[in-house]
Amino acid sequence: MAVSKKVETMMAMLSPAVAAVGFELWGIEFFQQGRHSVLRLFIDGPEGVGVDDCATVSHQVSGVLDVEDPIAGEYTLEVSSPGWDRPLFTLPQYTRFIGSEVSVRLASPLNGRRKFKGIVQQTTDDAVELLVEGVAVLIPFAAIDKGNVEPNV
Repeated sequence: MAVSKKVETMMAMLSPAVAAVGFELWGIEFFQQGRHSVLRLFIDGPEGVGVDDCATVSHQVSGVLDVEDPIAGEYTLEVSSPGWDRPLFTLPQYTRFIGSEVSVRLASPLNGRRKFKGIVQQTTDDAVELLVEGVAVLIPFAAIDKGNVEPNV
């Protein structure tokens, strides 16, 4: 998944602040919408994540963002749990979900398809292997535009 340099920098900058209050910074989404942007942090914790946890993390990272000032212009900070349909941002996150069903959307087609849903079989240094409709498909991690865990409801 192509992660922008800005998101990579913000992950490195904010991870310690999130960890300081007992949570893991699962991932970041950053959307620029004209002069106003949205910075969305996904956090996870050993006991899950509640509204008060999101408020605590928001307060903690706001201080870092005020000092470091990595975003030009106005922005909205949102802090959320990854939810049931947890987005996957990194290759190690796919590894953590071996045996689970995931959906991925690719930046460009692979074997004529851009969308795949299957069970994570394994990961390599640069790819995710999914069992899709009974067939193993090796998907280069760099080709993944978006990935989510499929909820087992």
